[in-house]
Amino acid sequence: MWIELTMSTCSSSVSDRQSQAHWASQLNKSYYQDDQQAKFMHLQAEIDSLLLQLQNLKQQRLSTASHEE
Repeated sequence: MWIELTMSTCSSSVSDRQSQAHWASQLNKSYYQDDQQAKFMHLQAEIDSLLLQLQNLKQQRLSTASHEE
């Protein structure tokens, strides 16, 4: 499930990712202890940050490519 969730978000927007993260968080709350939940939330925050960085890099490359033409 985790792999499907993260792979499917690569092409989605940050808001879509946040919605999916919220759903996953609600689902996982009943299965994880507090310390595991904290680690999970930290990893989700890292994923969100990395996704935003990738989207920014993609936008920069598209912008650079359009200026070179």
